[in-house]
Amino acid sequence: MQQPTTRVAGPPGAVRGWLEALAVVLAGLVAMAAVAALGLWLAGADDLPDGGFPAVLAATLALAVGGTVRLDGGAGDFAAVGAGISAMPLSVSVAGAVAMAEVFLRGLRFRAVASGGELLGRIGRTLLLWALALVLLTLGARHSFVVPLGGDLAESIGGALGLTPEVGFHADGPTTVGIGLAWLLLVLALTFAVSRRAPLPPALVRHQLAVRPAASALWLVLLAYLAIGAVAGVLTAIVHGDARQTLAVVLLALPNLAWPAFGLGLGAEWHGRLVGTLGLPVPKALSAVLRAPEGGQATVDLGTLAEQGAASWWLLPLAAVLLLAAAFLAARSAPRTVLLRQHAVRFAVATAVTVLLVGLWSRVDAAYGLSVLGVGLGQGGLGDLLGAVLGAENPLAALGGGSLTLRPVLWTAVPLAAGWGLLTGALGALLATRVRHRGELPADPR
Repeated sequence: MQQPTTRVAGPPGAVRGWLEALAVVLAGLVAMAAVAALGLWLAGADDLPDGGFPAVLAATLALAVGGTVRLDGGAGDFAAVGAGISAMPLSVSVAGAVAMAEVFLRGLRFRAVASGGELLGRIGRTLLLWALALVLLTLGARHSFVVPLGGDLAESIGGALGLTPEVGFHADGPTTVGIGLAWLLLVLALTFAVSRRAPLPPALVRHQLAVRPAASALWLVLLAYLAIGAVAGVLTAIVHGDARQTLAVVLLALPNLAWPAFGLGLGAEWHGRLVGTLGLPVPKALSAVLRAPEGGQATVDLGTLAEQGAASWWLLPLAAVLLLAAAFLAARSAPRTVLLRQHAVRFAVATAVTVLLVGLWSRVDAAYGLSVLGVGLGQGGLGDLLGAVLGAENPLAALGGGSLTLRPVLWTAVPLAAGWGLLTGALGALLATRVRHRGELPADPR
């Protein structure tokens, strides 16, 4: 007589759900921490005084999810420090987003559809654990240290007057937690929009062909810009020999430079200005444009960049070719029953949304200053800190005051992107009529 087999039961459904949510959160944190730590080490942040590297790492992760880092301190009534940083190191952000998306989808593999209640439960558990992680992150993203005045005489005078400045930084808790939660919701929404492996509720399945082909194709465009930027970074490191700093920029802020190039190629504009010597990874042409006379606002577009170097004009054909290729792939991934005008409109909407997100993610606002009785005081220590947090190519040599702002002109960029998407979407659909679409069987030669 055959004995009944004993099955080892797995964890209960509720426990398994929490474990899967924990895996998503840990995957994101580990991926972001690995990329940020290597980038910060290459940027020289490991030399910060008083063991500040772990706190700088936590601050970088807070910035990567949309948080804000504030620098403050002073020396009693004589000196004061004021600064704020709001700039996403997008290399770190992308690493975390991809890792979290992959692990989240892994829990839904082998599924064609999923109920809305199940998906909301998974998202809710992940958000709750992510909120806890963000709170812990903000607690770890704070540090302070004494900045030396430099030289024995300056130290003596400063000590006698009580002018030894103590400088610190901290992540803004409400901003980091609030925007960090919105960041994760956006990551999950984009995951379901882009990935064909993501199961949808039955009510939404019929809408996936209106979103996923174009969204997936434009994600490939963004990846192509990252690949081109990485190759350019490696070549720069080889030619100019400053490999450590160049690789630091790649690991911390590659999308910050590569993705706005896509918008600029479509004719979009960014407004901003650069005052002082802020050690951000800003190319020479962009830095020259941003240094407007008398600190005024500068316009960054193809024309102003081309004044610094004619090679900037290549951004236009690059954007056109990649966008047309994406439109072709999107049309090929859709059934032939989809009309040409539908392809064009859907691709126009997807392109406009892509440029909108790139514009929002690439915004930079950073300001700093250290003064003694209203007079600017140069210090390298705080400059090293600010540069390390932002992935600086060169740490600041002085902190008499400075700022960098870079903001997209979205009210023109988004309509321009929609127009490009409408044109390339129609052309891509025309080209796709000559090839076999995804899922189609080859024609019978008889």
